[in-house]
Parts: sequence; structure tokens; C-alpha cells
Amino acid sequence: MASIKKLVSKLSRRGPHRVLRGDLAFAGLPGLVYTPQSGFNLPAVAFGHDWVTAADRYAGTLEHLASWGIVAAAPDTERGLAPSVLNLGFDLGTTLDIVTGVRLGPGQISVHPGKLGLVGHGFGAAAAIFAAAGLAGSPAPPRTVAAIFPSVTKPDATEPAAGLRVPGVVFTAPRDGTDLRSNAVELARAWPNSALHIVSKAESTGLAEGRTLAKFVGAGGSDRGTQKSVRALLTGFLLFALTGDKTYREFADPETLLPGTDELPAELVPASAEERVVALLRV
Repeated sequence: MASIKKLVSKLSRRGPHRVLRGDLAFAGLPGLVYTPQSGFNLPAVAFGHDWVTAADRYAGTLEHLASWGIVAAAPDTERGLAPSVLNLGFDLGTTLDIVTGVRLGPGQISVHPGKLGLVGHGFGAAAAIFAAAGLAGSPAPPRTVAAIFPSVTKPDATEPAAGLRVPGVVFTAPRDGTDLRSNAVELARAWPNSALHIVSKAESTGLAEGRTLAKFVGAGGSDRGTQKSVRALLTGFLLFALTGDKTYREFADPETLLPGTDELPAELVPASAEERVVALLRV
């Protein structure tokens, strides 16, 4: 088996699949969808954007996931100055319905209803957690959730996170511990089956590409180093969580210090890492 360092290096680069880009509007929802050129019974994720950030600002991340065989779709809704986290969560659920319910691309692509995940950045991370809670009893519940640099919202996502039974991951930035907008640590503590990783030298607003409105109101801007690190760590986690590929098992282990991450303070180290990894295999 390849070393975790080599895997992270490999996953930081584009994957082996050619990628197609589509528009969710064909199904009545504004947004984007990226898919491998072909493949049946593929894994898929719905991606929630950060505050006042357009879905196309994550085009590179969505395309990266698709190049590794994961259908990635992002609704482009709730982009106003006072968006509803609950509404975006609902739209994330609708997005999963769309990608599983229609034949994508030229008819050579389909998604397996048992290989669904939710991903979000900042505001969208909270929306992903609300979506997971709402879909828990559905015929095709999400298999996992990834919360990337989650931010505080109203209502707060900590309560639904505490009730989640699906395994997941929370990524935080080194300075988020002193940022009142971040609730990454609180979410990880509340969420029974989550792993917390501090992405080295990351900027919590850096995942979105290009210029965003958030930058002009003092909330930071795009950062290529953050994008490269998060894409690698996220892809490895999803390949294990959604497909069960044991090559990437360590990406879901809360006790593994992944390359490109900082060591957790002692009080944040989980006590039952093996149980959380096993939970992923059972979902």
C-alpha cells in the first residue's frame, strides 16, 4: 500500500478521469455539476458554498473531485447578504436527488444512491450538516459529511451535528481557534463520529477561487495553498467514505496526523478513533 505521504501528493494533483461540466438548471435548480466523462454507479457529493460566494468560485475543487471519479454538484442559491442556512441545506438535498435521479452527461454516467455525501465550506458547511440531519431517515441518506472551515450560523449547526450518526470530517485552519466566526472545534466535539484536522497554513476563506464579495467586506480571499491541501485531504477522505476503498483508510482515522496538517492539542484528540473508522465501513 502506498504511504500516506505519497497518497496526499498524488491526490493534490488532477485525477485520471476526463471531466464534463453541466448545469443543474436543467432540473430547475441554479448550480453546477461536474462529472467524470463516463461511469456507472459513481459516488457523488452536493457542495455548499460559503457566505455571498458563487458556486462557480469552487469550480477547481469540483472539477478536482470529478477527476478522481466523484460526481460533484453545487447549488447556486442563498447568495444574498442574509441567506438562510436551512434553505441552502434543503437545496443540497435537492441536489443529491437530481444527480441520483437523472442520467447525467451523454447517458454514460450514473450515481449510486448508496454512495452520497455532503460537503460544505464556511456557511455551506453548516448547511451540509443541516441537510444530513434532514435526510437521515430518507430512502437514500448521505453516507458522510465533510465540513470545511465551518462558520457560526443562525440557527447553529452544533445541535444537529450532535444527532448525526454518519461519520464525517471537520477541517479547520490554524487561526480559527481565535476566530469568533468559526465553530469547527465545537462541531467536532458535538459530532460523535467526526474527525478533526487542522490544515497547516490554511486560510479559512481561501478555498473559494478568484475574487469574491467576501474579500471586499474584509473576510479574506482566495489562497492556492489552502485549495491544494484541502482538495487532497478531502478527496482521500471521500474515496474511503463513499466507496470503501481501504487504500484511503487513514484519511478517515481521527488519530492519523495527515501530511499537511498540524498536530491536535491533547484536549482535542478523540478517544475512540478505531470505532469511528469502523463506522465508516458499516454505513
